[in-house]
Amino acid sequence: MNTSKLKKALYVIIPIALIAIVAIRLKGNKEITEQKVYLHDEQAALNVVVDTIRASVFGNGQTYLGNFEPYREAKIGAELPGKVTSLSVEEGDRVRKDQELIRLDDALLRHQLEGINVKIEGLEADVARFRVLADADAIQGVQLEKTQLALKGARTEKKTVEEQLSKTIIRAPFDAVVTAKMTEVGAFAGPGMPLLQLTDITQLKLTIQVAEADLAQFRQGQIHPVQVKSLQNEPFSGTLTMIGSKANMANSFPVKFLVQNTPEQTLKAGMFGEVSLQENEATPQLSIPASAVMLLDGNNSVYQVIDGKAKIHRITVGERSADRIIVASGLKEGDVIVTQGLTDLRDGANVNIK
Repeated sequence: MNTSKLKKALYVIIPIALIAIVAIRLKGNKEITEQKVYLHDEQAALNVVVDTIRASVFGNGQTYLGNFEPYREAKIGAELPGKVTSLSVEEGDRVRKDQELIRLDDALLRHQLEGINVKIEGLEADVARFRVLADADAIQGVQLEKTQLALKGARTEKKTVEEQLSKTIIRAPFDAVVTAKMTEVGAFAGPGMPLLQLTDITQLKLTIQVAEADLAQFRQGQIHPVQVKSLQNEPFSGTLTMIGSKANMANSFPVKFLVQNTPEQTLKAGMFGEVSLQENEATPQLSIPASAVMLLDGNNSVYQVIDGKAKIHRITVGERSADRIIVASGLKEGDVIVTQGLTDLRDGANVNIK
């Protein structure tokens, strides 16, 4: 075969070979891809979370969140300067009204009081003697009067020192818990210097913020149940003590409640509390989690579980509160609906209830 014929044959054979190689490669890739691609098993059960519908009182009132503050709190200091000689409490201790907390050095004042007592004793003797002499016209009456005035001044001076002595003992002004200690024995206490912080949590103040539109629902002296999520087994109630007269930047008004603590003082300042307003004539209604409702073809629908399968079911919804919705029609008590796992769910799918 000559060269020209060989070239022509190669021009035909090479493209055909390339096409064959590409076809073989594509077929191989298709087989590999088909092996890797997940083929959905339409009969496989899908994992879902369900809820059985029950009739209950649906909260159509508003819930307000606030935080608790101490009923009273004070930093206790000394009125007179002096060295701390006794400190009888520690942080966390409960104290009673008038209980001794701190004692300051009173040695100098006691010395002053002794000197005044001696002075008073001498003046009392002088007054008695001058009275006898004045009655006998042995001395002028003015001398007696001056001594009587001196005695009166000494007695006033004594009361002043006694008052100062009483201030060397610092007592609790009310029942409280010691929440901070800022001194130790041997430290110097100056006037106005805080030494202890006392916090009264026998009662606590709960402040909530109420919108202008809802303010009319609150009245002075009302008693409302108060829920504390961290203390769910403890029932609390709050007495409304103040409705604010000035709104904040969000046009909400402060409303304060006074809440009685337990004898063990389980309620602490800084905790959160909820005040709920419930209508007096609330009736049981069917409500479902809002997460269970879907909008399909313009209709509110849910997946109802019947005989192990998920069935699309149309419903009519009513009022919504927080994360729940009232079912006006379409479901009845005892029906089971899917609340989680809706993403891959379809009508008629088998379900596995978690």
